[in-house]
Amino acid sequence: MPKERGAKKWRVHNQICQGIELRKSAGQHILKNPLLVNSIVEKSCLLPTDIVLEVGPGTGNMTVKLLEKCKRVIAVELDHRLANELRKRVQDSPLSSKLQIIQGNVLKVDLPYFDVCVANLPYQISSPFVFKLLAHRPVFRSAVLMFQREFAQRLVANPGDKVYCRLSANVQLLARVQHLIKVSRNSFKPPPRVDSSVVRIEPREAPDIDLVQWDAMLRIVFLRKNKTLGSIFKTKPVLEALEKNLLLRNSLKDTVSTLEKHSSSEIKAKVLAVLSGISKLETRPRSLGVQEFIALLREFSKHDFHFS
Repeated sequence: MPKERGAKKWRVHNQICQGIELRKSAGQHILKNPLLVNSIVEKSCLLPTDIVLEVGPGTGNMTVKLLEKCKRVIAVELDHRLANELRKRVQDSPLSSKLQIIQGNVLKVDLPYFDVCVANLPYQISSPFVFKLLAHRPVFRSAVLMFQREFAQRLVANPGDKVYCRLSANVQLLARVQHLIKVSRNSFKPPPRVDSSVVRIEPREAPDIDLVQWDAMLRIVFLRKNKTLGSIFKTKPVLEALEKNLLLRNSLKDTVSTLEKHSSSEIKAKVLAVLSGISKLETRPRSLGVQEFIALLREFSKHDFHFS
């Protein structure tokens, strides 16, 4: 029967761990290397008074080590089978009173207070999880997170690096990011198709800028990060978007701007004049750091240009 053959093939791509069939399609990869587990816990720099948020505890290989080091662990696990396995692992031990399990999707649950986050989460939710963490209040001290190697490289990339991108600038605006450990795919059961990396993220105070405008500007410039800013901002779609945003804002303020009366060519000239005035006409987005992007955004805002 076709359905049975398909089911059998699906089971072949999963593995059994402590009697539980792990689903690679759901990003279930259990960290099995004890030396690596110890290293991650060590680099989390935990204090005895810390509350730790662990995301994706699996069967608890790292959870037990965390419980030994901190005041309490709050573990968020989507799979009820793994959550039950974790409960069984610590029951009737002194560690059980220090463990709280939240069963659910970490992107949908309200995160509690915590000091440090440790996560080995499905790679497909890496980006939304990072930004959910950075938006969390009160601010936590640090997060030690496992990511696909390529994603981690983008997080820590510097201006000029090949993989430097909008993600790099967005995260580095809000946090200090440091690469900690390279992790082989063979450190997991079942092994994923790619290698991983462990990264530390330490939130920092956001600058006094409009974050919506910031992200909208980055969307524009990183769409063609190898072009000069002058080339990017004189394209018809960008100029039309700037003019549309200007007209919309003026209508909301019930005011009339001098730019509103200008032709498209005049708006183009004013945009390029802004870039020329700060010597960024021939600069490429791939070479700009966070502080330079902040200065660029403020200069556009000063001349009444907006990106959303």
